[in-house]
Amino acid sequence: MLNKLTRYLCALLLCLAATPAWSLLPIQYWQTKNGARVYFVEARNLPMLDVSVDFPAGSAYDTREKSGVAALTQSLLKLGAGGLTEDEISRRMADSGAQFGGRVDSDRAGVSLRTLSSAEEREQALDVFARLLQQPEFPTAVLDREKKRLIDAIKEADTKPETLMSKSFNELAYGSHPYGLRGSGEAVTVARIVRDDLASFYQRFYTADNAVVAIIGDLARVDAEAMAERLTAGLPRSNTVPSIPPVPSLERAETRVIPHPASQSHLVMGMPGIKRDDPDYFPLFVGNYILGGGGFQSRITEEVRSKRGLAYSAYSYFSPMQERGLFVIGLQTRKDQAAEALAVVRATLKDFLDTGPTADELRRAKQNLVGGFPLRIDSNRKILDYLSVIGFYHLPLTYLEEFVPRVEKVTIADIRAAFGRRVDPAHMATVIVGPDAAAIAAATSK
Repeated sequence: MLNKLTRYLCALLLCLAATPAWSLLPIQYWQTKNGARVYFVEARNLPMLDVSVDFPAGSAYDTREKSGVAALTQSLLKLGAGGLTEDEISRRMADSGAQFGGRVDSDRAGVSLRTLSSAEEREQALDVFARLLQQPEFPTAVLDREKKRLIDAIKEADTKPETLMSKSFNELAYGSHPYGLRGSGEAVTVARIVRDDLASFYQRFYTADNAVVAIIGDLARVDAEAMAERLTAGLPRSNTVPSIPPVPSLERAETRVIPHPASQSHLVMGMPGIKRDDPDYFPLFVGNYILGGGGFQSRITEEVRSKRGLAYSAYSYFSPMQERGLFVIGLQTRKDQAAEALAVVRATLKDFLDTGPTADELRRAKQNLVGGFPLRIDSNRKILDYLSVIGFYHLPLTYLEEFVPRVEKVTIADIRAAFGRRVDPAHMATVIVGPDAAAIAAATSK
């Protein structure tokens, strides 16, 4: 009954205009004249329009000498473009009631727009949005100001235990791979960046033939086609697809202890995990919910917090990327409890790998994941995010339709096999910031 009800709710949430008979969510796909891939859902329930444009232009395409170029390139798009200053851009967006957003991670960078679908407001917002995408100016004075602001933020962040933990963990897990580069860059590398670096990065990576346009809202297909052409027509062309090298496996386990005066120890352990299109994704997704992704229903929370009171929050997750993203287990605990918490996490992971979940754990995990699925797609903005992920990582158009059935299909044997292939405690990096170093040394030597 629960599964039937969930599917019924999903159908109600996603029952938009012109739904094809084969698809729960009516994702329409085409390419623009210059090769941009477009993913569109017509949703007439609100007089709103959401659009995003993403590129393979994340921090993994930075150089080690000037890391931070990707982040600054994306950031400065809205700070001067097409003859408009940053103040004029902000004012025109406000006048039309539009909202501009952006994102950048290791794989991709992009910009997004939310606007009213009425002709006057939409036209004004799209005019500005098209200029940001196609005519960025990267003013030197603005770049100098933003560099100073970013360098100050980096220096401040570098005093915090969570930053030290994250940096060290990425270094151990990725070594010299581009995924190990810090997204913001380092203070010394950001200081080296000049305007030509941003202009060159834009020309190389913000290209029409590699763009992914996602659109959802109160718009007809013909208007969506015209919009996609308008937003991409003036982009650079490349005729090549940027690539990220494969992520090597860790040769051995390694633990790094970093002194810090904070009252809490910050602990993270993990290793390179899976790519976004990995066939083990759903067994790992369901299995990780049981291991550490399901809050109070997960084993790590139960063992670390509920039974022993060693941490307020303990968790695990997979972060699939274009190449192998990280599998991570993390927590915070008192300094004098760090060694015990580490031992408990390692024992919990070993037991999960050795025996897998119980039938009851799997039943409850599926119930929660399936029951919560409608909340993943209960707004246009959430659907827009899924459209961009589906497009960028070349997932099937039926990805959302197949989500619940693929979760339901996972078995205990699937989870054990997938974790056995993808998670190996003998090849994990561990970083602990601010613990009792002697206790950690004793624990890791056992």
